Amino acid sequence: MTKVALYVPLEAKPGKEKEVAEFLRSALPLVDAEAGTVTWYAIQEGPSSFAIFDTFNDEAGRDAHLNGKVAAALMAKAADLFAKPPSIHKIDILTAKLPKAA
Repeated sequence: MTKVALYVPLEAKPGKEKEVAEFLRSALPLVDAEAGTVTWYAIQEGPSSFAIFDTFNDEAGRDAHLNGKVAAALMAKAADLFAKPPSIHKIDILTAKLPKAA
């Protein structure tokens, strides 16, 4: 079961909304290569508000993701794309509904 997660709200700089959306879409192949990342969502909450929500089975998976290519790319682009630095929230998952294995 997934036990831990990350929630990272992101606020695009004015005029950078499309670039933020494209950046998030382009990160999917990097996340797909991470064995410890169970689910990963890039969402748009409003015209300039975005977020990343991802889940992990354990702390090791979460730590690997935080030290991986997506996190590095996010921080490298932060000053150009975001109104303020990303705030990374570590979350504990109490329960979840997941698809049943076939």
